[in-house]
Amino acid sequence: MSKVKTAEEAVRLVKDSDVVAVNSSSGLCCPDAVLSALGARFAGEGAPRDLTTVHPIAAGDMFGTKGVDHLAQPGMIACIIGGSYPSGPSSAEPPLIWQRILANDLRAYNLPSGVIFDMLREGAARRPGVLTKIGMQTFVDPDLEGGAMNDAARAAPIVQRRHFEGEDWLYFRPIAPDVAIIRASTADERGNLSFEQEGAYLGAMELALAARNSGGVVIAQVRRVAMNGSLRPHDVRVPGILVDVVVEAPEQLQTTATPYDPAISGELIRPLDSFSLPEFGVGKVIARRVAQELQAGWAVNIGFGISANVPRILVEEGQHGAVTWMIEQGAVGGVPLLDFKFGCAANAEAFVASPHQFAYFQAGGFDASLLSFLEVGRDGSVNVSRLSAVPHRTAGAGGFVDITSRAKRIVFSGNFNAGAKMRITDGQLVIDREGRIPKFVDAVDQVSFSGSRASDQGQQVTYVTERCVICLRGGRLVVTELAPGLDLQRDVLDQCSGALEVAADLRPMDARLFRPGPMGLSLTPAGA
Repeated sequence: MSKVKTAEEAVRLVKDSDVVAVNSSSGLCCPDAVLSALGARFAGEGAPRDLTTVHPIAAGDMFGTKGVDHLAQPGMIACIIGGSYPSGPSSAEPPLIWQRILANDLRAYNLPSGVIFDMLREGAARRPGVLTKIGMQTFVDPDLEGGAMNDAARAAPIVQRRHFEGEDWLYFRPIAPDVAIIRASTADERGNLSFEQEGAYLGAMELALAARNSGGVVIAQVRRVAMNGSLRPHDVRVPGILVDVVVEAPEQLQTTATPYDPAISGELIRPLDSFSLPEFGVGKVIARRVAQELQAGWAVNIGFGISANVPRILVEEGQHGAVTWMIEQGAVGGVPLLDFKFGCAANAEAFVASPHQFAYFQAGGFDASLLSFLEVGRDGSVNVSRLSAVPHRTAGAGGFVDITSRAKRIVFSGNFNAGAKMRITDGQLVIDREGRIPKFVDAVDQVSFSGSRASDQGQQVTYVTERCVICLRGGRLVVTELAPGLDLQRDVLDQCSGALEVAADLRPMDARLFRPGPMGLSLTPAGA
């Protein structure tokens, strides 16, 4: 019997108070047609209501894929657990889910994406929960905020500290979904799913297992339906025995604002000269200096922001392939993409399921991570997850906490402060108007990364800005390099509200960073 149903028929399987887990990363793999039908059902009949929705990575965006916003109607969601949330420009109206969170209409939590996948895997295996060090001494820790995003969540904590085998751990209960909503490219009539036109698998298999083993149902949205027996077994990533209903959605976007790009799914290998290169300016200076921290042969995680341009620096410098890039959505190798396609890579060597990628990150198996910062505290702690003045400007922590908890080397990058007007003239950085908002502060608004814990663990942490390079040494921030044309006291020390020390061997940043054209970057072989 065919499992193919309409979206309207599929969402009839969702009941009041169900736990609904959604596999998505913004627009990537987002089952938006099913979420739309579910929201329309509630708008029409007031059911299902009081749902708990689970999103290891954000469902939807602010650029055409509504995702969780279909469900952000008063009374529909009672609780939401998210690794990240839809985010966008400060000038735009906040997504509906943010409006519900800020109005305290529901309980909202921000937990590490990898930990949420772990909670689902524990639920799938009917194990008692997750004991982990991931999130300790960050906002996830109940000694700080316990991942709660509003007063309603603070009144119902979901993270505990537990003592086990002589050590302190964070404990997260397992998640047993009543419904999993996932997406693929093709389904046959028996529900076998393949992902040949997707840019990631994310956690489709893990969510399906968790729902099936909990006695729940699995709804799969696909672009097309094939005849039974026509999918090659090696191509099937979720077997039909786990899938209850298939919803065909021929117009589904491949990712945010992108109908289809075969390079994202590895069906086309793009020439290197087809990738745009960063224009010369302050951002490129920072990305170049970050690139100088790399060694050939490394496996390197990359995040959003200025650091996302580092792969393009290596392309420009003839160093593409010297390091292998990894992103939390699952792509390994290739060239990570930018803007609406962030979270995808072109020319990837492999796609790994996100939960497996996070296991690699959580244990620190990779060589380095390149990430951004909103604020840096005097002890080296970093905030990337909360901007109190405009909450929807940030997506939450996502995989940041998983990635940084045990990373051997971390390079954070960003502008030294916010609002400065700068230019580069004759190889020197010129500040025409000073910024008004310091980013190096006494204490960060939210601890996404604990500088003190990093110091205790011996992690190597560097902060790269357009003005200077700063290293975390012995629990203190030490300026080690200064941009040409700047005065240390006036342009750096006086422009931060946190404490910076100055290295005895302070040196100028590489002059090549501040000149247009390739800089002749050469990466030292790993271990040399």
